[in-house]
Amino acid sequence: MKTKPVRQSVELVLTIAVALFFALTIQAFAVKPYRIPSESMLPTLQTGQRILVDRFSHKIGGDPKLGDVTVFTPPQGAVDGECGTDGEGPFYSGGPATRHSCSKPTAKKSDTTFVKRVVGLPGDTIAVVNGRVIRNGKRTDEPFASECAGPECNLNEIKVPAGAYFMMGDNRGNSADSRFWGPVPRKWIIGKAVATYWPPQEMGGV
Repeated sequence: MKTKPVRQSVELVLTIAVALFFALTIQAFAVKPYRIPSESMLPTLQTGQRILVDRFSHKIGGDPKLGDVTVFTPPQGAVDGECGTDGEGPFYSGGPATRHSCSKPTAKKSDTTFVKRVVGLPGDTIAVVNGRVIRNGKRTDEPFASECAGPECNLNEIKVPAGAYFMMGDNRGNSADSRFWGPVPRKWIIGKAVATYWPPQEMGGV
């Protein structure tokens, strides 16, 4: 007579265990924490702040959208300080001055991750005036961005290649981003930042 209750208890324990396993597995693959390493996203994100990134958002949830704060693997040129085409980028090293952003990343991706904001989609034209993005000939509304006046803040337009995204930090005068090393291929984008969780007083959405 006791066999049935015991069996039911075992089934319940197994059900809970399986449910927990799948919940933790999905969370491990879907959401990952990242630490903000620099001041490039000020004032939106502080150095040392922790964010949670939805890694499914750009895998099964659709393509990156304008304004998304996004984690991605940049081209190796982001580490080496190189554009895929000599002479492009704010400081024109390695070739004649073009006075526009880098339009072509280096072919190899790096082994690090960056956090920036999506400001240009495939096929868009992107220029920069006083640190603000001019997208397809129109100044964008960027209340989160800082103005700046250096050569990196005033650049003639380029066209974002198909299958790539133009990324910039909100701290426009202190951000190494697509202006320097080019648009980011879609396949190198990891996911969208959805929340901050540390420090506690900064907890909330991104």
